[in-house]
Amino acid sequence: MMLKQLFDRVSSTYTYLLVSRPGGEAIIIDPVKEHLAQYLRLIEELNVKLVHAIDTHTHADHITALGDLRDAVHCTTLMGEQTQAHCVSQRLSDGERVRADGIALRAIYTPGHTDESFSFVLDADTSPAVFTGDALLIRGSGRTDFQGGDARRSWDSIVNRLFRLPDATIVYPAHDYRGVCSSSIGEEKRWNPRIAWRTEEEYARIMNSLALPYPQMMDVAVPANTACGQPDRL
Repeated sequence: MMLKQLFDRVSSTYTYLLVSRPGGEAIIIDPVKEHLAQYLRLIEELNVKLVHAIDTHTHADHITALGDLRDAVHCTTLMGEQTQAHCVSQRLSDGERVRADGIALRAIYTPGHTDESFSFVLDADTSPAVFTGDALLIRGSGRTDFQGGDARRSWDSIVNRLFRLPDATIVYPAHDYRGVCSSSIGEEKRWNPRIAWRTEEEYARIMNSLALPYPQMMDVAVPANTACGQPDRL
């Protein structure tokens, strides 16, 4: 399997393209609308068929490319079953698997950043990985102050769900603001300053006192993303 990690500088978003093999099938996670041409070019260059496009949650800082990819290559669009995006082809439940030509992703419901956030575990014999969206970031975690976010649910998702994965599991988040590409479950258990050596109460107090400004694109991005990035079709 091949993994391509792509980056949107405006929103500091990571997009992941998982390719089974040359000439095989592919899955994309958290694609950004402005990079549609890049994705299509890469799919053509790798000679693969994109079969699934996944959003880990309804993003507030960029517009998704889910709908545009569906129109361009006829892939299925996937989100968690709690999403308000009625345009998706399939809603995933906790524990459900997404498959593509030897690639298998296990959906894990990880609310807290939003009330519909999912992570996706790549169960591989070598280099197991988890795509955490905004649920768990590198040395941080997704804010919990809008879109049904909840600090205590975030704690539960991280500590009681994601941290139950093997320590060697590679963590691939949806964002990083310091130029770090990946981490591991073991690293985050030990070094994440919001979580390591803290109690749930302390974590909730940290998250509830962040007082961050709302994302600049929130009023545009959230409505657009409930339409799979195609607000003109609402």
